[in-house]
Amino acid sequence: MSHPAKNRPLNPRRIGVITMHTFTQLVRMKVFYFLGVFAVILLGSNLFEIQDLGRPDLEGTDVLRSIRSWSLGTMTLFSVVIGVVATALLLPKDVEDRTLYTILAKPVPRLDYLVGKLGGVLLLIFVSLLVMDLLMAGVLALRTNLVVAEQVAAVTAAGWPAAEIEALRQDTLNQGPTWSLHGAVFVVFLRAAVIASTAMMISTFSTSTLFTTITGFLMYFIGNFQAEARGLYFGEGVSPLEKGAGLLVATIFPDFQLFNVIDNLIEGGHFEGGELPMLIALSGFYVVLHLFVSWIVFAEKEF
Repeated sequence: MSHPAKNRPLNPRRIGVITMHTFTQLVRMKVFYFLGVFAVILLGSNLFEIQDLGRPDLEGTDVLRSIRSWSLGTMTLFSVVIGVVATALLLPKDVEDRTLYTILAKPVPRLDYLVGKLGGVLLLIFVSLLVMDLLMAGVLALRTNLVVAEQVAAVTAAGWPAAEIEALRQDTLNQGPTWSLHGAVFVVFLRAAVIASTAMMISTFSTSTLFTTITGFLMYFIGNFQAEARGLYFGEGVSPLEKGAGLLVATIFPDFQLFNVIDNLIEGGHFEGGELPMLIALSGFYVVLHLFVSWIVFAEKEF
């Protein structure tokens, strides 16, 4: 009676083993090293003001906002590319190496295999973003201290009152490393999780890496503009059928514009109300939905 129980789906230990194997497999891929070095160079360039070349008008808090924007843009690019490309490579590579046959012959439930594979991709993205976040925070802390020192010296020489000097100092410090900025990095991760699960779903329909990669980026592109499309085609006075069609489109193509709260955080803003819990719940919904569809398709495949 205990033998069937061991092969029940969603076994945490089994999923953990597949996740760590996938993580190790992805770390060894050359595409990860290329993108990793590229991201570190872009983030490190903030320390030497390379991103400010040709923009001599930037000073004070504008420099810090530029670092925030540049860094989060780099993280977004890295996480989206890794989320699509790494996921697109997994199934074809396992089929080519015959690893898939060995795993499924254990037998390992196909749902556990898919969850573990996606978990490995998400672990890679999370660790990478954590390293980049720490690098960004270090650069920002250094540059913020320099900016504060310059500003305080300038306004003190100009005879500003102590209260105004302290207010300026606090405003500048708010543009440095803050919890809201770390929250923005977490939102980048949530967006990457959705695009990775989307690519996972696509890869179960076709084991072509090229097809999955192109379609994954296409769905990301559509998801960034679907809000405008819905507003254009499903405005006021639409029928229930048209509203249903709009809801179907939103279900198939995740609305990635919802993750653009990052723009407000770059400017030194904070999460409003339940924005972060809403994004966590929405991302969880799409990841579970995509995994469910992937499992249905993958369960019928013969290898």
